[in-house]
Amino acid sequence: MGKYIKLAWRNTWRNWRRTLIASAAFVLSLILLLFFQAFLDGFDQAVYGNLIRLYGGNVLIHTPGYREKSSRLPMLPLEEAEAILAAVRAEPNVRSAARRINTGGLISNHDASQAVNITAIEPLIEGPVSLAAENITLGRFLTAEDGDNIVIGQALADHLGVTVGDRVSLLGRRKDDSMRGRTMTVVGIFDLGLGEAEKGLVFINLPTAQTLYNLRDQETEIAVILDEVGQEEALIDAIAPQFPNHEVDSLFTLRPEFRQAMEMDRIMQWFIGIITLFMAAIGVFNLMLMAVFERTREMGVLAALGMKRGQVMGLFLLEGASIGLVGAILGCAAGWLLVVSLAQQGIGWGSIEGLEQAGEIYALMGDRLYPHIAPLSVVYYGLAAVVVGALGAFYPAWQASGREPADSLHFE
Repeated sequence: MGKYIKLAWRNTWRNWRRTLIASAAFVLSLILLLFFQAFLDGFDQAVYGNLIRLYGGNVLIHTPGYREKSSRLPMLPLEEAEAILAAVRAEPNVRSAARRINTGGLISNHDASQAVNITAIEPLIEGPVSLAAENITLGRFLTAEDGDNIVIGQALADHLGVTVGDRVSLLGRRKDDSMRGRTMTVVGIFDLGLGEAEKGLVFINLPTAQTLYNLRDQETEIAVILDEVGQEEALIDAIAPQFPNHEVDSLFTLRPEFRQAMEMDRIMQWFIGIITLFMAAIGVFNLMLMAVFERTREMGVLAALGMKRGQVMGLFLLEGASIGLVGAILGCAAGWLLVVSLAQQGIGWGSIEGLEQAGEIYALMGDRLYPHIAPLSVVYYGLAAVVVGALGAFYPAWQASGREPADSLHFE
């Protein structure tokens, strides 16, 4: 086998100009693919990471029965909360784990009203990782000492015609499905640019909600925020067996619309990857087809000397793979350096026209996007280039191996 690899490598460089041109197609394709995946991964971390910080966490833990009724925010008290928190915080990649109460309700003043999701949090734990806390534009975020205080979004404040210091009526569903109301003071307003989605979010202190909604010293969920999007399954696999009487889900399970959006991103990524590598394979196909015609007599001599049809075909396939290997090494190295450079400084959106009209997605991306790609993905793309190089040489190799030695020796 070693002599065939050595022969194929030498044949690859017999016409080094054509080899470099074919390899350049792989280099450019890999640079494009690595940048595109790094851009999408950075996009996922920015957009879906911020969605997670806004809506709860990467992983959410509930009492059995919650998953089936999650859209109604059922008030099901959680058991073994302290044990679950201890187990979760001991796992790697966990940024925070906090107790929460989620319920539906209505907020109003004398001018208007709005249906809302009431989220009761532990401010000391969630404040440092909360997207709402990070985007407070008026007043302040909640503190552990807050009682009848509330934080709302700018869109909701505009709808109600209130500002910091104003009082609003908050009506929420209790554990027994009855409704309980209380007058609250607006202490903070956050602005995420999410429009209608921002209207339905309000935050209050956990002890206040426990008193209001008949859940003294209890909570309805534990919300876990991880370092990166994509680490959810590892945590679920570690925690779920320890607490079999609980439902351990990712946010993407409970919010399937988020999962569908991520799947569409991946489908688009694979489609562009296939098209790009296919274009590079055309270059290998052209090069190897020309080599077949130029070296027809040579193939006849090798066949006359005893080289079998499969060996001739394998030789051309190895040459195609060699071209892919050269392109893979150069392309992966150049693409990796490009991604690392962009990851350090980020890609600013301020100079790109039209993104302001992208609505909620633009708001969730923030001011800069930081491309990110896993080293293993770079290796996979490099291996794919080698395989595509071999596949591009398949038809020319089949042509070369199919000739009779006598015909090849007399080929003009």
